Amino acid sequence: MPRVKYVAADGAETVVEMEVGMSVMRAAVNNGVRGIDADCGGECACATCHVIVDEDWADKVEPASEMETNMISFVDDLRPTSRLSCQIKMTAALDGLVVCLPESQH
Repeated sequence: MPRVKYVAADGAETVVEMEVGMSVMRAAVNNGVRGIDADCGGECACATCHVIVDEDWADKVEPASEMETNMISFVDDLRPTSRLSCQIKMTAALDGLVVCLPESQH
């Protein structure tokens, strides 16, 4: 199964295996990753699952939809590679994906 690495603002790392097709947000919630609240349950209706995709992976994830781009504009710590983790679906090609959790979500 593909893996994703979540890096907390303090540098702590959590690696989670997940099924292809599962969202990065759902894998975090299912595995108790702190900093991913997912208040809307993955409906792209809040920004509590904000992650910063590692620059080495930014071009490998699907581009953000217009709806996600609008929603992500509400986050406090917006970065060029900011994404909503509910909108990143795992693929075999994303095995090893690294996402950082913003300080504002800890």
